[in-house]
Amino acid sequence: MTKLTLLCLPYSGASAMVYSRWRRKLPDWLQLQPVELPGRGARFGEALHTDMRELAQQLAREHKQSLHTPYALFGHSLGALLACELAHALRALGCPEPVALFASGTAAPSMRADYDRAFAEPKTDAQLIEQLRSLNGTSEEVLGNKELMSLTLPILRADFLLCGGFRPQVRPLLNCPVHVLGGTNDKATTAQLIGWSQETHGSFSVDMLAGGHFFIHEHEAKVIRMIKDHLDVHHRRHARALSLDNAALASSF
Repeated sequence: MTKLTLLCLPYSGASAMVYSRWRRKLPDWLQLQPVELPGRGARFGEALHTDMRELAQQLAREHKQSLHTPYALFGHSLGALLACELAHALRALGCPEPVALFASGTAAPSMRADYDRAFAEPKTDAQLIEQLRSLNGTSEEVLGNKELMSLTLPILRADFLLCGGFRPQVRPLLNCPVHVLGGTNDKATTAQLIGWSQETHGSFSVDMLAGGHFFIHEHEAKVIRMIKDHLDVHHRRHARALSLDNAALASSF
């Protein structure tokens, strides 16, 4: 069966493990590949990055050889920006574009002047903890765990600087479809989400889900279903094209 790879980029402070539950909920033809960033999870011993494009270029070099099948990119919050940069970095290395880019929970690259201003300077531990508390994605028990916070806060600080230092570039647009997901009570406005349409010549869609910044966890089953439904079109098209190619090859003998 023809496979399609789904590379998933984590949000600020997270590791690739945030997507591990998705693996058993996806169809056989959709192969989940969570992308671990340097400085966390299995790559904890590596240096953290604070430059978005340098990080995207490193990830592109690391994944270039493994992309033997059609692939899609998904990212939430920081991960959405990084997924977009990764698509451009892979294209610069001569790789095909993704069949789709899913950008979740953040403003478009061209509409971040005010969005990222608060992250331009390093934050103190207290400021980072308060930011986590305001996003309603971390329990007070975890926030009060000093040992756990001592591991998490340096990662979160670097990730916020990745966003705070991000500046959009003038460059050729992507050609792949861009599908955007947003939370009705999240920080990103409707206009900022629609701004993602400026990143591609391809088709575009926006889906809103009830909830705050971590709506992807609140409505995990629905998010996965939306991704699957969008990618099913590309999967069927690729499988049909492959079948036609094989038939043409067989008839030539």
